[in-house]
Amino acid sequence: MCLGVPGKVIKIDQETQMAEVDFEGTTRTAGLHIVPEAKVGDYVIVHAGFAIRILNEEEAKETLKLLEEFFEVPE
Repeated sequence: MCLGVPGKVIKIDQETQMAEVDFEGTTRTAGLHIVPEAKVGDYVIVHAGFAIRILNEEEAKETLKLLEEFFEVPE
């Protein structure tokens, strides 16, 4: 199973269509070739190194909350 994880675009290299995306404090590079309209400040779903969908902030925060609950380790 693969997960697409939401992150916030913090920087874009327009020449290469690559973005730096912040995943709750961890940054990774992702291609914007599928969603070239993404801009700095947008939340995107990233899968296999590519942003595949733009989310509004509310959707992104709800998804992150659900992922946190899913991966929470019971005491």
